[in-house]
Amino acid sequence: MSKPKVFISREIFPEAIEMVRKVADTDLWPEETPAPRDVLLSKVSGVDGLLCLLTDKIDSELMEIAGPRLKVISQIAVGYENIDVKAATKRGIPVGYTPGVLTHATADFTFTLMLAAGRRLIDGTNFVKAGKWRTWHPLHFLGKEIYGSTLGLIGLGRIGLEVAKRATGFQMNILYHDIVRRRDLEEQYSLTYVDRDTILKQSDFLSLHVNLNPETYHLISEKEFSIMKSTAVLVNAARGPVIDPNALYWALKNGEIAAAGLDVTEPEPIPDDDPLLTLDNCIIAPHIASASIEARQEMSRIAAQNLVNGLQGEKLVECVNPEVYAKT
Repeated sequence: MSKPKVFISREIFPEAIEMVRKVADTDLWPEETPAPRDVLLSKVSGVDGLLCLLTDKIDSELMEIAGPRLKVISQIAVGYENIDVKAATKRGIPVGYTPGVLTHATADFTFTLMLAAGRRLIDGTNFVKAGKWRTWHPLHFLGKEIYGSTLGLIGLGRIGLEVAKRATGFQMNILYHDIVRRRDLEEQYSLTYVDRDTILKQSDFLSLHVNLNPETYHLISEKEFSIMKSTAVLVNAARGPVIDPNALYWALKNGEIAAAGLDVTEPEPIPDDDPLLTLDNCIIAPHIASASIEARQEMSRIAAQNLVNGLQGEKLVECVNPEVYAKT
């Protein structure tokens, strides 16, 4: 009996690939950049399973080209806005993802961005590397202290809560705004629920932890920047389009806010000629908040296990659309 066929759209940890190869004939895209659309469509034709990334557009057209043998779509990410989940559900295809395991790594990196942007770490490092450091000066590279300052969290899911836990060690005043008020957590972690305008007005550090959807697209734009403190630091390790990049540029350029630390951008990757790259008060990382060894290994393992389970007719470890199982 022949093995099922799968396509893996990027290199992941070798042990995860080996898990898949034990049960399936595996085609792996070896390049660092995503497969072009026409190549991706040709690769999925006739496959039983697909392991993909956020950078791959998994829509109805792709599923149609894959054909009736497609049993499972497994994504190595916590987000899945690149996948037409409704189309997959209509076809009875379970969609896997990897939530939870990157929570701590992303929360750690959020604080990395807060500290680096607030204290002008990259700006100072570049100053030294450029051979400009000649003396210690009491007015050089002044930044904002985190200790005792006000942290605003927009979104209090898994990652937002972990950021709040870390903030208690800095004795920060923690404000949050979410579509759901978490009264059960407020006393435990000294959290204060406020409306959007209040969190914008009062935050020294504003950190975004929301999903990308039509309601959160450009959630932070011209109006929001006009409300924020001129000394505020904005941090985004969620999704790039949550911030209007043009509005961010002008806010940073004109002193509406002091600094920004971004792990995600719109578009992504950010173009080489993007004006944000010209600003010393804007730190941009290449979407690496989950890039701890531990988190990426576990993401690879879960994505592989989801794929294997789907191929073998078993329920996925982490499934976006568990309602597909009610149809069978």
